[in-house]
Amino acid sequence: MTRYKEIDITKVRTYSATQRPSKVTTALEGTPSEAGIPMAQFFKNLPSILKADDLLAVARAVVAAKAKGKPVMAMIGGHVIKTGCSPILADLAQKGFITHFGSNGAAGIHDTELARFGHTSEDVATQLEDGSFGMAEDTAALVNKAAVRAAAGTEGFGQAVGALLIEEDAPHRGRALLARAFELEIPYTLHVAIGTDIVHQHPTAKGAAIGEASLRDFRIFAHSVSGLGDGGVVLNFGSAVIMPEVFLKALAVARNLGHKVTHFTTANFDMIQHYRPHVNVVSRPVMPGGKGYAITGHHEIMIPLLASAIMEVEAGNL
Repeated sequence: MTRYKEIDITKVRTYSATQRPSKVTTALEGTPSEAGIPMAQFFKNLPSILKADDLLAVARAVVAAKAKGKPVMAMIGGHVIKTGCSPILADLAQKGFITHFGSNGAAGIHDTELARFGHTSEDVATQLEDGSFGMAEDTAALVNKAAVRAAAGTEGFGQAVGALLIEEDAPHRGRALLARAFELEIPYTLHVAIGTDIVHQHPTAKGAAIGEASLRDFRIFAHSVSGLGDGGVVLNFGSAVIMPEVFLKALAVARNLGHKVTHFTTANFDMIQHYRPHVNVVSRPVMPGGKGYAITGHHEIMIPLLASAIMEVEAGNL
């Protein structure tokens, strides 16, 4: 005989599952794929559930923003460039689906090295041991020259880097976001934290110039943010801290100055969903109206997928 009492479930109230509202139905399930199907069919074959739906919702928001003439801002971290996504993002800008790039300093450095040399991303562990990590003189020379040039004139920091890449006829500039943004006459703003980038280790680094150039880019960025209301889109690709923080402050400035920045779409794409992108991109900015999405996955997969979805929506196939 047990020493503990058990609840009596013989009299629980039951119902028929046939009459119960349910969140998942067979109509939402995915369709098995076949070899050689078009991309539009691939997207149609996805389950109409959760993140598959969200991905297409973001694509539709981008296409709608373009049609309405609203900003589509792409914020990026360095890993996005290192995973080979620059040509894809540059093509989206070429086709009018991205109107502003904003990044931390690392993304700009990797983009610059790929444009000039066709390679980037040193072996940090090995080069840290002998102190050679980050000591590429030619990389620092161009980026720090751009900071001085921007601070002394009227260009933005990212604009000056893009201009220098064009002026020196960098061999791989066609796939570089900084150079393509300059040619397309859309902003690429650089948002730098002093001491975080390898170029700050060099004698050519001038703190006053870096600060002034990056602050100007903040104001350029905030101007783009001020136009997001009623249909714009903000896409955060892989920036866990700097760009979400920059975006939040720019949004505060825009609203403080009387711009009605509500009813727009935000999305955070990253391998891990971090705190700041969640609260500063997906959640807080759209509380007065709008929609935020969080989609987890590797950039080298998710960015091409999003780009393909955008193309298919624009073509009327989805």
